[in-house]
Amino acid sequence: MSERAVPERAAREQAAGEKAVPEKPTPEKPTPENPAPPRRIRADAQRNVDALINAARTVFDTSGVDAPAKEIGDLAGVGVGTLYRHFPLRSDLVKAVVETGIDVCAAAGPQLSAVHEPWEALTEWLRRFTEFLGTKRGLAPALHSGDPAYAALPGYFLEKVGPALAALLDAGSAAGVVRDDVSALDLIHAIANLCVPVPGQGPEYNQRMVAILVDGLRTPYQGSAR
Repeated sequence: MSERAVPERAAREQAAGEKAVPEKPTPEKPTPENPAPPRRIRADAQRNVDALINAARTVFDTSGVDAPAKEIGDLAGVGVGTLYRHFPLRSDLVKAVVETGIDVCAAAGPQLSAVHEPWEALTEWLRRFTEFLGTKRGLAPALHSGDPAYAALPGYFLEKVGPALAALLDAGSAAGVVRDDVSALDLIHAIANLCVPVPGQGPEYNQRMVAILVDGLRTPYQGSAR
Protein backbone atom coordinates (compact mmCIF):
# COMPACT_ATOMS: atom_id res chain seq x y z
CA MET A 1 0.00 0.00 0.00
CA SER A 2 1.42 3.40 -0.96
CA GLU A 3 2.13 6.05 1.61
CA ARG A 4 -0.48 8.23 -0.10
CA ALA A 5 -3.24 5.62 0.35
CA VAL A 6 -2.80 5.45 4.12
CA PRO A 7 -3.87 9.01 4.90
CA GLU A 8 -6.69 8.79 2.33
CA ARG A 9 -8.07 5.66 4.05
CA ALA A 10 -7.75 7.29 7.46
CA ALA A 11 -9.59 10.34 6.18
CA ARG A 12 -12.44 8.17 4.83
CA GLU A 13 -12.73 6.30 8.15
CA GLN A 14 -12.74 9.53 10.07
CA ALA A 15 -15.45 10.97 7.83
CA ALA A 16 -17.57 7.82 8.23
CA GLY A 17 -17.18 7.98 12.01
CA GLU A 18 -18.21 11.60 12.07
CA LYS A 19 -21.34 10.81 10.08
CA ALA A 20 -22.26 8.03 12.48
CA VAL A 21 -22.45 10.41 15.44
CA PRO A 22 -26.16 11.31 15.89
CA GLU A 23 -26.97 14.97 16.00
CA LYS A 24 -28.56 16.35 19.15
CA PRO A 25 -32.23 17.15 18.56
CA THR A 26 -33.05 20.83 18.54
CA PRO A 27 -35.34 21.57 21.51
CA GLU A 28 -38.79 22.68 20.52
CA LYS A 29 -39.80 26.20 21.36
CA PRO A 30 -42.54 26.42 24.02
CA THR A 31 -46.03 27.07 22.69
CA PRO A 32 -49.40 27.58 24.42
CA GLU A 33 -50.26 23.96 23.51
CA ASN A 34 -46.86 22.61 24.60
CA PRO A 35 -45.53 24.94 27.34
CA ALA A 36 -42.08 24.60 28.82
CA PRO A 37 -41.94 22.63 32.09
CA PRO A 38 -41.90 24.89 35.16
CA ARG A 39 -38.52 25.49 36.71
CA ARG A 40 -37.97 24.20 40.21
CA ILE A 41 -37.28 26.92 42.73
CA ARG A 42 -35.55 26.79 46.08
CA ALA A 43 -37.53 26.20 49.26
CA ASP A 44 -36.84 29.72 50.56
CA ALA A 45 -37.92 31.23 47.24
CA GLN A 46 -41.12 29.16 47.33
CA ARG A 47 -41.83 30.45 50.82
CA ASN A 48 -41.51 33.99 49.52
CA VAL A 49 -43.87 33.22 46.63
CA ASP A 50 -46.45 31.72 48.99
CA ALA A 51 -46.15 34.68 51.37
CA LEU A 52 -46.59 37.16 48.52
CA ILE A 53 -49.67 35.37 47.17
CA ASN A 54 -51.28 35.26 50.62
CA ALA A 55 -50.44 38.90 51.27
CA ALA A 56 -51.72 39.96 47.87
CA ARG A 57 -55.02 38.16 48.46
CA THR A 58 -55.52 40.13 51.68
CA VAL A 59 -54.42 43.47 50.24
CA PHE A 60 -56.47 43.11 47.06
CA ASP A 61 -59.55 42.42 49.17
CA THR A 62 -59.08 45.56 51.25
CA SER A 63 -57.30 47.98 48.92
CA GLY A 64 -58.03 46.66 45.41
CA VAL A 65 -55.73 45.31 42.72
CA ASP A 66 -53.99 48.66 42.28
CA ALA A 67 -52.68 48.69 45.85
CA PRO A 68 -49.03 49.78 46.20
CA ALA A 69 -46.45 47.02 45.79
CA LYS A 70 -44.86 48.08 49.07
CA GLU A 71 -48.08 47.34 50.96
CA ILE A 72 -48.05 43.77 49.62
CA GLY A 73 -44.33 43.33 50.25
CA ASP A 74 -44.55 44.65 53.80
CA LEU A 75 -47.38 42.28 54.65
CA ALA A 76 -45.46 39.37 53.12
CA GLY A 77 -42.28 40.33 54.97
CA VAL A 78 -40.20 40.77 51.80
CA GLY A 79 -38.86 43.67 49.80
CA VAL A 80 -40.42 45.16 46.70
CA GLY A 81 -37.53 43.77 44.66
CA THR A 82 -38.47 40.24 45.69
CA LEU A 83 -42.07 40.91 44.68
CA TYR A 84 -41.08 42.06 41.19
CA ARG A 85 -38.55 39.26 40.79
CA HIS A 86 -41.29 36.65 41.17
CA PHE A 87 -44.16 38.66 39.68
CA PRO A 88 -42.83 41.21 37.16
CA LEU A 89 -46.34 42.33 36.17
CA ARG A 90 -49.33 43.02 38.38
CA SER A 91 -51.32 40.63 36.18
CA ASP A 92 -48.85 37.86 37.09
CA LEU A 93 -49.66 38.34 40.76
CA VAL A 94 -53.42 38.59 40.25
CA LYS A 95 -53.38 35.41 38.17
CA ALA A 96 -51.33 33.59 40.82
CA VAL A 97 -53.79 34.64 43.54
CA VAL A 98 -56.77 33.35 41.57
CA GLU A 99 -55.10 30.09 40.49
CA THR A 100 -53.97 29.35 44.03
CA GLY A 101 -57.49 29.87 45.32
CA ILE A 102 -58.85 27.56 42.63
CA ASP A 103 -56.28 24.88 43.49
CA VAL A 104 -57.10 25.05 47.20
CA CYS A 105 -60.82 24.86 46.51
CA ALA A 106 -60.45 21.85 44.19
CA ALA A 107 -58.16 19.99 46.60
CA ALA A 108 -60.67 20.42 49.42
CA GLY A 109 -63.17 18.12 47.68
CA PRO A 110 -61.42 14.77 48.27
CA GLN A 111 -60.10 15.98 51.61
CA LEU A 112 -63.61 16.65 52.92
CA SER A 113 -64.96 13.41 51.45
CA ALA A 114 -62.35 11.47 53.39
CA VAL A 115 -63.53 12.75 56.80
CA HIS A 116 -67.24 13.59 56.36
CA GLU A 117 -70.45 11.96 55.24
CA PRO A 118 -71.47 12.91 51.68
CA TRP A 119 -73.98 15.63 52.64
CA GLU A 120 -71.66 17.29 55.15
CA ALA A 121 -68.73 17.11 52.72
CA LEU A 122 -70.78 18.72 49.96
CA THR A 123 -72.22 21.53 52.07
CA GLU A 124 -68.85 22.38 53.64
CA TRP A 125 -67.21 22.44 50.21
CA LEU A 126 -69.95 24.71 48.85
CA ARG A 127 -69.46 27.05 51.82
CA ARG A 128 -65.75 27.29 51.07
CA PHE A 129 -66.46 27.72 47.37
CA THR A 130 -68.79 30.62 48.14
CA GLU A 131 -66.11 32.21 50.32
CA PHE A 132 -63.61 31.83 47.50
CA LEU A 133 -65.92 33.60 45.07
CA GLY A 134 -66.39 36.33 47.65
CA THR A 135 -62.64 36.94 47.84
CA LYS A 136 -62.63 37.69 44.11
CA ARG A 137 -64.60 40.89 44.66
CA GLY A 138 -61.42 42.91 45.00
CA LEU A 139 -60.07 41.30 41.83
CA ALA A 140 -63.10 42.08 39.68
CA PRO A 141 -61.71 45.26 38.05
CA ALA A 142 -58.67 43.34 36.82
CA LEU A 143 -60.43 40.12 35.84
CA HIS A 144 -63.04 42.02 33.83
CA SER A 145 -60.53 44.39 32.21
CA GLY A 146 -60.13 42.35 29.04
CA ASP A 147 -56.41 41.80 29.72
CA PRO A 148 -55.37 38.70 27.74
CA ALA A 149 -53.28 37.60 30.73
CA TYR A 150 -56.51 36.40 32.35
CA ALA A 151 -58.01 34.72 29.27
CA ALA A 152 -57.16 31.18 30.41
CA LEU A 153 -58.55 31.55 33.95
CA PRO A 154 -62.18 30.55 33.21
CA GLY A 155 -61.01 27.32 31.57
CA TYR A 156 -58.60 26.62 34.43
CA PHE A 157 -61.40 27.24 36.93
CA LEU A 158 -63.81 24.76 35.32
CA GLU A 159 -61.06 22.20 34.72
CA LYS A 160 -60.14 22.11 38.42
CA VAL A 161 -63.37 22.91 40.26
CA GLY A 162 -65.82 21.07 38.01
CA PRO A 163 -64.53 17.52 38.69
CA ALA A 164 -64.18 18.21 42.43
CA LEU A 165 -67.81 19.29 42.73
CA ALA A 166 -69.03 16.52 40.41
CA ALA A 167 -67.42 13.89 42.66
CA LEU A 168 -69.14 15.35 45.73
CA LEU A 169 -72.51 15.41 43.97
CA ASP A 170 -72.07 11.83 42.75
CA ALA A 171 -71.22 10.65 46.27
CA GLY A 172 -74.27 12.42 47.67
CA SER A 173 -76.53 11.01 44.98
CA ALA A 174 -75.19 7.48 45.53
CA ALA A 175 -75.90 7.85 49.25
CA GLY A 176 -79.45 9.01 48.53
CA VAL A 177 -79.04 12.42 50.14
CA VAL A 178 -78.59 14.64 47.06
CA ARG A 179 -80.91 14.91 44.09
CA ASP A 180 -79.45 13.50 40.89
CA ASP A 181 -80.81 16.05 38.39
CA VAL A 182 -78.33 18.83 39.15
CA SER A 183 -74.93 18.91 37.46
CA ALA A 184 -71.73 20.46 38.76
CA LEU A 185 -71.90 23.09 36.02
CA ASP A 186 -75.49 23.97 36.99
CA LEU A 187 -74.44 24.53 40.57
CA ILE A 188 -71.30 26.48 39.72
CA HIS A 189 -73.27 28.92 37.56
CA ALA A 190 -76.08 29.25 40.12
CA ILE A 191 -73.71 29.99 43.00
CA ALA A 192 -71.67 32.39 40.89
CA ASN A 193 -74.86 34.37 40.16
CA LEU A 194 -75.82 34.37 43.84
CA CYS A 195 -72.36 35.70 44.76
CA VAL A 196 -72.70 38.87 42.69
CA PRO A 197 -72.34 41.79 45.12
CA VAL A 198 -75.66 43.31 46.22
CA PRO A 199 -75.66 47.05 47.02
CA GLY A 200 -75.78 47.59 50.75
CA GLN A 201 -75.10 43.93 51.54
CA GLY A 202 -71.90 42.12 52.54
CA PRO A 203 -70.64 38.62 51.75
CA GLU A 204 -72.78 37.13 54.54
CA TYR A 205 -75.88 37.97 52.47
CA ASN A 206 -74.53 35.92 49.57
CA GLN A 207 -73.75 33.06 51.93
CA ARG A 208 -77.36 33.07 53.12
CA MET A 209 -78.70 33.00 49.56
CA VAL A 210 -76.39 30.10 48.70
CA ALA A 211 -77.54 28.24 51.83
CA ILE A 212 -81.12 28.46 50.59
CA LEU A 213 -80.05 27.07 47.22
CA VAL A 214 -78.08 24.26 48.82
CA ASP A 215 -81.07 23.28 50.92
CA GLY A 216 -82.89 22.59 47.67
CA LEU A 217 -80.27 20.00 46.70
CA ARG A 218 -81.63 17.51 49.21
CA THR A 219 -83.60 14.58 47.89
CA PRO A 220 -87.37 15.16 48.25
CA TYR A 221 -87.85 12.60 50.99
CA GLN A 222 -85.14 14.17 53.15
CA GLY A 223 -86.67 17.61 53.36
CA SER A 224 -84.97 20.48 55.10
CA ALA A 225 -83.06 20.04 58.34
CA ARG A 226 -84.38 22.67 60.69
